[in-house]
Amino acid sequence: MSGKADPRGAGDGTTSRARLDRGRGALGPALQLVHTGRAPTRAVLTAELGVTRATAGAVAAELEALGLIRVNARPGAAAGSQGRPSHRLEVAEDGPVVLAAQVHADGFRAALVGLGGRIVATAPGCETVDADPAKVLGSVVDAGAELLRTTGRRCVGAGLAVPSAVAEPDGLALNPLHLAWPAGAPVRRIFAECVRAAGITGPAFAANDVNLAALAEHRHGAGRGARDLLCVATGHRGVGGALVLDGRLHTGSSGLALEVGHLTVNPEGRPCHCGSRGCLDVETDPLALLVEAGRDPGPEVSLLKQANDMLRNQYTDPAVRTAAEALIDRLGLGLAGLVNILNPDRIILGGLHRTLLDADPGRLRAVVADRSLWGQSGGVPVLACTLDHNSLVGAAELAWQPVLDDPLAVL
Repeated sequence: MSGKADPRGAGDGTTSRARLDRGRGALGPALQLVHTGRAPTRAVLTAELGVTRATAGAVAAELEALGLIRVNARPGAAAGSQGRPSHRLEVAEDGPVVLAAQVHADGFRAALVGLGGRIVATAPGCETVDADPAKVLGSVVDAGAELLRTTGRRCVGAGLAVPSAVAEPDGLALNPLHLAWPAGAPVRRIFAECVRAAGITGPAFAANDVNLAALAEHRHGAGRGARDLLCVATGHRGVGGALVLDGRLHTGSSGLALEVGHLTVNPEGRPCHCGSRGCLDVETDPLALLVEAGRDPGPEVSLLKQANDMLRNQYTDPAVRTAAEALIDRLGLGLAGLVNILNPDRIILGGLHRTLLDADPGRLRAVVADRSLWGQSGGVPVLACTLDHNSLVGAAELAWQPVLDDPLAVL
């Protein structure tokens, strides 16, 4: 650890140094607890880390000296509480940030994200995606670099969310089906080169957008506290899935696990890009809803916005309701199959699927329960994602991970 004196003056220098040395291994776990909101006070931090109060104090002081958290020594006691209130711990609002970028079928966006999943600044989104990934990633990184210049914030890394399975260890976008990009585009390498060319420091990462949405929701949203979390979402086009086990994404042997969009839920249904028919990907995404309702998608706004607006504003229209019920039944069938295989303790839905759940929560939950063994034996909570930009926040989580693992080594 850095050896900076404890700002609260805990003991002499030798004692402080000994506490800091003992607590160095706790720096990362402590920062993760504050980052995810699981240690709002020093007393909770002490209990969660299983260390002495003095060591927890030294760890908190060191994280504060690194500019990552703030320790409020005078938080004020809650009404009716007994004894001296514990110091409150919060992420530093003026601390470092990471660059988060997302590319989807209808555009791309860049943002700066601090600890705690807090979006500090966003650049105006672009609504066209070039067929050359280098041009797109160069543009989104330039937008992020401009945000850094404008805000003057220190950047410690960058993360990218893409609508494709990203194969490990090379970071290749294997199936960008809803982009004009070539299959196998080396998105991680291109993104890292753009980041370096823009003068942005820190490592660069890239991963599938729904995987990252699940990671963000698990740490900061509707998935908090779940041990085995299943996330299924449809964004602008297609359907993706992700599984978080014991706090970590399950990505399979090469990063390709949970391609749930290619589960067949309607054998006589629409042709899918994968070569099959009736996959979730083409039976429960925004285009499927609009077509099912007999609507002609317009070019004015994204398919996701058109589908969401139709559900929210025209659900009493018989054609819209019938279309929504058809998609809910297909989605429920797919979820039930996943429940039978994975036995999650929570399911969260994003994008249009979140809106379908809001439109008729009883119907969707009933289909899942009726078609799954685990649902019939007790039910699996099916909830809506709660973060508005969860893939962006998830991209930031990738970039924050080295700091969360070892704050002192990075900073």
